[in-house]
Amino acid sequence: MSTPRIVVTGIGASTPLGGTAPESWSALLGGTSGTHTLEYDWVEEYQIPVTFAAEATVRPDTVLDRPVANRLDPSAQFALVAAQEAWADAGKPEVDPERFGVDFATGIGGLQTTLAAWDVLKTKGPRRVMPMSVPMLMPNAPAAAVSMHLGARAYARTVASACASSTESIVNAVDALRAGHADVIIAGGSEAVIHGLTLAAFAAMQALSRRNDSPETASRPYSVDRDGFVMGEGAACLVLETEEHAKARGARIYAEVAGGGVTADSYHITAPEPEGLGASRAVRLALEAAGATPDDVTHINAHATSTPTGDIAEYKALLSVFGDRVHDIPVSATKASTGHLLGGTGALEAIFTILALRDRVAPPTINISTQDPEIPLKVSGEAQPLGDGPQLAISNSFGFGGHNAVVAFRSV
Repeated sequence: MSTPRIVVTGIGASTPLGGTAPESWSALLGGTSGTHTLEYDWVEEYQIPVTFAAEATVRPDTVLDRPVANRLDPSAQFALVAAQEAWADAGKPEVDPERFGVDFATGIGGLQTTLAAWDVLKTKGPRRVMPMSVPMLMPNAPAAAVSMHLGARAYARTVASACASSTESIVNAVDALRAGHADVIIAGGSEAVIHGLTLAAFAAMQALSRRNDSPETASRPYSVDRDGFVMGEGAACLVLETEEHAKARGARIYAEVAGGGVTADSYHITAPEPEGLGASRAVRLALEAAGATPDDVTHINAHATSTPTGDIAEYKALLSVFGDRVHDIPVSATKASTGHLLGGTGALEAIFTILALRDRVAPPTINISTQDPEIPLKVSGEAQPLGDGPQLAISNSFGFGGHNAVVAFRSV
């Protein structure tokens, strides 16, 4: 029995570049930066050392009905907005609820609710803490919200593997579809943790850029003067289904999810393995699952967070897999535009990778002033054409804890 092909039939996103997936893609191609200075009292009150972030352009509570939004943490609000867009984009397929699953990730979860409830407890006492606090703050709340609002009963799973989370969710969804556990799955991730605590904590570990005087250019992957990532927020998701199911209902197909790979570094809680050994193995596993070789890859959406050690470790991983040919493959580092959506970033970059294959163009990587000579990848501040013929692209995601996840997409 042949392995079922898995395809993408719907996409949705709410990001620092736009309130929908098409808006985000258009802004990305236009070289837009979603980063700006934060205008909150707490920035000055607590003397937060990093005063900027990439906030979503559209607040999710302005899109959802108020009773729905009031019972969800922003992380789940973003998830539901993106999922509803993706579901509509897929044509709201008729599917047996018990054959419809949700695989939705987050890196941190309901932090806004957790900290707000703590403030209420300290200032007003336990009787004023909202009864819905726990259902709102739990990390599986986004998956639960999507499952309940769209009627998915096959399963509703949550992955929490830091910045690799939503790419791992996509890989898990592919495995579940191929195993016959469902006919349709919504897979993605969300994050909403732009807060004084997270900014202060990431800054304390020297993970964030400190370019307070030029936030729009702060995220600069591969630049010699890169100094950290930019915090982002939002959600993105894909509707995945077996090709047989999609064709039977006459669905439009964006791309094939050709394969995925998941590994662990088992090296350090925050630092990547210096030679990219776990990352390179994840790339190889994704290509093996796709029935492809490194020579087949025509585009790479890199993890590329703009940290001094992370960018070079990923380059070493790619060099290990592709050899000198990696210097000729168009690479995009889209966090330069979007910031880092943590648990939502893999799904967003998966969407960008899919649209790159559809439109035959690798999106630009902004803010590279002087490219690091130790990372001689083929990146550009302008969009790069991908050419005609079959295309195979990979999207990389790596997270604290040594989590590595890579997904490969094939053009249709």
